[in-house]
Amino acid sequence: MALYSCASSIARQTASALRPNVAAFSSLAVDSTLDRAKSAENYESVLDRFAQIRACAVLRTATSEACPQAMQAAIDGGFKIVEFTLTTPDCLDHLASCREKNDGSVMVGCGTILNTQDCENAIDAGSEFIITPVMLPDVIQWCAERNIVCVPGCQTPTELVTAYRAGAPLQKLFPGVAGGPGWVKAVSSALPFLSINPTSGVDLDNAGEFLKMGAASVGLVAPLFDPVAVANEDWEQISKNAEKCMANVKTAGPYIRK
Repeated sequence: MALYSCASSIARQTASALRPNVAAFSSLAVDSTLDRAKSAENYESVLDRFAQIRACAVLRTATSEACPQAMQAAIDGGFKIVEFTLTTPDCLDHLASCREKNDGSVMVGCGTILNTQDCENAIDAGSEFIITPVMLPDVIQWCAERNIVCVPGCQTPTELVTAYRAGAPLQKLFPGVAGGPGWVKAVSSALPFLSINPTSGVDLDNAGEFLKMGAASVGLVAPLFDPVAVANEDWEQISKNAEKCMANVKTAGPYIRK
């Protein structure tokens, strides 16, 4: 019993040591005079919606023409958080149009952000959050200073913690890892202050399992936007994929923010 108590104490001390000084990047530390700065209320609202909805449609299309139709099909199928990626032709134009059309009912973000200029362009187009494919400290800092939610790509527990300590309230697990939901459970149990957002490796059937195993939210890419369906302009199939995925997501219930 004494040995168990000692081990538990060490674990708590280790977790505490890994946590950053939250005040260093909280809304209280934001300079509201900075360009593109958001309010604390806006920041909290974005995180609240991630916690409630827990799934994001992540779209990459080879052509500009397919982009708005594919994303609308996902929205029609039940997705309320969507991400347009900069690898899609005319991405920011489509993002702006989607935001204008669905403002208030769908939260719209931008992904494949690689630098602060990308951030500026995305925010100017109407992006409500920023997603990066890898862990970029300068982008995380730029967003944290402005009350903009940044979800950086991370591959290891070390990168997840580093992103968290830098000011990222959600951490994107990308690319997928061996073990999938079990890996998320192990890491989130050992590092419970993280809010992990797996994308690669999440499909229509296991999205709910990822959430039940500790993920804060998930991102759906190719399993939702099936490349064959997109090529064939089969938007009905994408809507059906969205319905199936969101039904599984809803079984997990809302996420309790940390």
